[in-house]
Amino acid sequence: MKEMTDLVAGLMAVSARTAPKAGGKDFMEIVVVTNSSDLQKIADAMKEYAPKSTNEAYWLRDASNIENSGALVLIGLKSAVTAGYDCGGCGYPTCAEFSKYKQMKEKEMGYSGPHCIMRMMDIGVALSSAAKTASTLNVDNRVQQRVGAAAKALGFIKAEVVMGVPISISGKSIYFDRQTQIKH
Repeated sequence: MKEMTDLVAGLMAVSARTAPKAGGKDFMEIVVVTNSSDLQKIADAMKEYAPKSTNEAYWLRDASNIENSGALVLIGLKSAVTAGYDCGGCGYPTCAEFSKYKQMKEKEMGYSGPHCIMRMMDIGVALSSAAKTASTLNVDNRVQQRVGAAAKALGFIKAEVVMGVPISISGKSIYFDRQTQIKH
């Protein structure tokens, strides 16, 4: 099954790369992680960060998913410029004003921002395309934010915004009916 997991992850990366993007401009960074020790490093970083979050139980739940996944497709937005549509979705009336006045901020286990809403839609379409490819091939998957944040923090991918799509081939989806331990 490992060979098939790796193949599907590669096909998912192809789907993300060829997904439509605003203005036909590609700012996607795509990395496939198939090595189990790398997956464990990412899961460990998620577990280490968990107590710092108000969502600790979710970080731990998602880390468990990564430990039990066969591969991970990371999709990130790198060095993106505005789409030039002057849509106002970013909160500024024009792309030029957004570019001039935006105040970039970093989060320890998250993203930089703000970003052009059209570029954020680009990453959403790429993620959906990758997940659709896995689903079409009957491979269990789930789009996850926390794994992208951990992989970014560890340097597995160089991008400002990163999400991941872990995959698993087993008798029951590890991403369905996930249990979250609630602390009392």
